[in-house]
Amino acid sequence: MEKGGQNIKENSFAVFEDYKIRRVYDEESETWYFSVVDIIQVLMQQPDYQAARNYWKVLKNRLNKENNGSFRREAIPYRRC
Repeated sequence: MEKGGQNIKENSFAVFEDYKIRRVYDEESETWYFSVVDIIQVLMQQPDYQAARNYWKVLKNRLNKENNGSFRREAIPYRRC
């Protein structure tokens, strides 16, 4: 799949303690991108996806208020050292 001139593989999953974490691999930058909501779900040990999604929504709103609306939605890449 091409996105913005970049080769990005289709979504795949990483499994961590019985939770599936969505991820996408960008071949050009050799970087994995993981779903923030899925990671929050694992950290909260929350079986309900919607609860993790709502937590992220509230957190983003708080960050926007604290930073006067300058919070940007960014994926945090994982790179192997």
